Amino acid sequence: MITLTSDPIDVTAALEKLQSSQAGAIDIFLGVVRDNTQQRAVDRLEYEAYDRMAISEMQKIADEAQQRWPILNCIIIHRKGILQIGETAVLIGVATAHRADAFEACRFIIDTIKQTVPIWKKEVFTDGEQWVNAHP
Repeated sequence: MITLTSDPIDVTAALEKLQSSQAGAIDIFLGVVRDNTQQRAVDRLEYEAYDRMAISEMQKIADEAQQRWPILNCIIIHRKGILQIGETAVLIGVATAHRADAFEACRFIIDTIKQTVPIWKKEVFTDGEQWVNAHP
């Protein structure tokens, strides 16, 4: 399941979709809006995306992950729009038979998304704003 949404991410629903009787490991990564970066107070984040290209690129990443690791289920959900402190910006979920595969696949997916998917992040501080590079 690959989704780009303006709605809050439902972690419980994602976990239910990941579950499999064959899965011995489910790894979920949540990217969450924090209240500071580089010693500046963050008010909120704003995400913009080229939707069709973003979905296509996220699907390619999921497909590549499934070629590299024995993934049973995979979910990628990314928010767009205005996000407040504490909200989840991205959820990566991977179910595999063993934990090492789940951890490695999950990390590959989030790192690759940050490098290649056309989703842009603006940090809005209490004293200004700036578009930031999403690379890890």
